[in-house]
Amino acid sequence: MGTEFLKIIDVSKAHNVVKNLFERIYSPISVEKISLNEALFRVLSHDIHAHMDLPPFNRAIMDGYAVKSQDTFGATEENPAMLKLVEVVRAGSTPQKEIKSGFCSEITTGAPIPPGADGVVMVEFSQKNEENIELFTGSYPGQHIAARGSDIKKGELVLKAGTILSPDKIGVLAALGYSTVEVRSKLKVAVISTGNELVLPEEDLEYGKIYDVNSSTIYSALESYGVHPLLKGIIPDEYAAVKNAIKHSLEDADLIITSGGTSAGAGDVLREVMDDMGEVMVHGISIKPGKPTIIGEVNNKMVIGLPGNPTAALIVLDVLIAPYLKNFSGCAAHYKPSDKIKLPMASRFHSAQGRMEYLLVKIVGGQVNPILKNSGAITGLSEADGYIKIPKTTEMILEGDLVEVYFFDDIIH
Repeated sequence: MGTEFLKIIDVSKAHNVVKNLFERIYSPISVEKISLNEALFRVLSHDIHAHMDLPPFNRAIMDGYAVKSQDTFGATEENPAMLKLVEVVRAGSTPQKEIKSGFCSEITTGAPIPPGADGVVMVEFSQKNEENIELFTGSYPGQHIAARGSDIKKGELVLKAGTILSPDKIGVLAALGYSTVEVRSKLKVAVISTGNELVLPEEDLEYGKIYDVNSSTIYSALESYGVHPLLKGIIPDEYAAVKNAIKHSLEDADLIITSGGTSAGAGDVLREVMDDMGEVMVHGISIKPGKPTIIGEVNNKMVIGLPGNPTAALIVLDVLIAPYLKNFSGCAAHYKPSDKIKLPMASRFHSAQGRMEYLLVKIVGGQVNPILKNSGAITGLSEADGYIKIPKTTEMILEGDLVEVYFFDDIIH
């Protein structure tokens, strides 16, 4: 005989349970130091202040001639300024000569400005005659020069804690001389599929068996949330096997997500295992699909039991767990807001009154078409553009009624 559900609770109360568990168990957030080359899309753990000026010296931003600008005032093609060349300064070298009145240095882009010079005349407006340079246009102080500290000044706040390290942010750190950076550690999340009927995709499919869908879909979703998933394989619906899988997962995972075995039937043992190993806070949520979801704690780590049906598992994961994983990893800012638009229903729909329902829908001709497949049909997700939320007090949506559509493209990248 199966275990009965606990008191069925609203989605909002389930959110409060998950929120409180995250705040108690996973705070403060741990930090690790990694190579800058491994930092793409990781989350900065602390503020970065510049320890140097950028650029660190006055540098030319054009090829040309470094001059005292007053020597070039009024220069034209008809009346060029005539200056004597003293040296060539290339990027990466150090000027050896000071620029005095009547003299100039040839300079390349990125090279340090020689002392005494305050402007650069572009090479396009010049002509070299042996050691004499004719300049056909005037310069002014600071022209074509990136002044020391004009980009970033020493001590300036460059990147805030919580910043996602995109390529441009990594470039800033490289410019400041960083080879490593401290980032938030990724939460390690074990992924366990339970079910006597499940086999791996590479195995032969015998009669009565089905391929394991949830491991791959949950793993992929978790990666998009900025956490580090750990595949733990398929476990039969047996007390000892489930208990052993959770016990071993606790050794290297910070959080455990299972799918299947969460209902109150004779073959659903997760609730019993969690009661014996720790505490079950939630078993049963007023949501469709996803009612038999389990939320609990074992050895100061969260254990989430998702339904076995693929659509139910992914919707519960996205609605109930994903917001906290994204917030923990810091990647919430990497997601677009969940845009929603109001569109008319293409047909009448009877809802599951008494439970919040998340109904998969497809947009055709500007109208919302319900996808009427059970939560075990993975093709429902592949056909869906998104879903609509139907309050538990709503019994029917009529043809033409406006509903808010949440698009999957705005939820998972």
